[in-house]
Amino acid sequence: MELELEKLNLPSDNERPFVIAGPCSAETEEQVMTTARQLAMKGCHNFRAGVWKPRTKPGGFEGNGEQALPWMKQVKEETHMLISTEVATPEHVELALKYGMDILWVGARTTANPFAMQSLADALQGVDIPVFVKNPVNPDLELWIGAMERLNQAGIKRLGAIHRGFSSFDNKIYRNDPMWRIAIELHRRIPELPIICDPSHIGGRRELIAPLCQQAMDLGFDGLIIESHCDPDKAWSDARQQVTPEVLDYILSLLVVRDEHASTEGIVQMRKDIDALDNQLMEILAKRMDICREIGRYKKEHNMTIRQASRYKEILEKRGVQGALSGMSPTFVAKVFESIHEESVRQQIELIE
Repeated sequence: MELELEKLNLPSDNERPFVIAGPCSAETEEQVMTTARQLAMKGCHNFRAGVWKPRTKPGGFEGNGEQALPWMKQVKEETHMLISTEVATPEHVELALKYGMDILWVGARTTANPFAMQSLADALQGVDIPVFVKNPVNPDLELWIGAMERLNQAGIKRLGAIHRGFSSFDNKIYRNDPMWRIAIELHRRIPELPIICDPSHIGGRRELIAPLCQQAMDLGFDGLIIESHCDPDKAWSDARQQVTPEVLDYILSLLVVRDEHASTEGIVQMRKDIDALDNQLMEILAKRMDICREIGRYKKEHNMTIRQASRYKEILEKRGVQGALSGMSPTFVAKVFESIHEESVRQQIELIE
């Protein structure tokens, strides 16, 4: 299905990207109000705080629940910022709406569960409120889109997506692998869907927030959701990835926001050159496959196995070195030739069958 969308119509200062900011967790009334006041003084319009916190293991701080909702309401009344929090159950939705939440978001673990998403959709049936949906923990674009479709079918038209990266077993740089290509593909599939970036959860460390924000702007994201705490080192959850409102303001002041609608006249010829090179690549690949089919026929006539492990290893090693010398990532080159090899094998298998 195609999503039926309406504009979010959320406040922004029009000089910097749309930003939702606030602490990971609503810990105490004092912490919430101090952070909110500091953010409001820096021009923030949209405040966030986790009221219910899904934890990987039991025993961690799981949020104050309904006890924290009056604090959020006080933020709205005093600072006039919009308030938002994560919801994971119908009970969360009921309470969030009762206390006047302006924006809701769905966390990555919930997005990955179609049953949970349907329960949220049923709870939001007929409610007119902006809802952001984080990508699922695993890199599954269809699951992400499916979660938003469930909400859309329940009548939620003011939808947005949050790109917070994807869990990986051996990720050493980031807390969550950005896998920007998935968010880019989501934009290609649903161009009118607002997509904001969560650099806090992608980076997992406050020193990565600024470069990740700039990457998001360079890629044309519509905004940011960033964890900001009045005293990050003493935060009860995710202390390493939170920044003070003052630091957040400094990060945002340095951002270069690209103009997606700027004139492309200066790159028209370069795009034509790329099109010409792409055509040449396709012609070369077609010739390569012709030769691969000839090799397949030879292997069939001489009763040889299709896969030749030593030859495959030789190709990857040679082209990896060649790619590095040409300024390309060896990992990228390996992926390209792995795909080419798989197609070559597929075509040779067809000759035998």
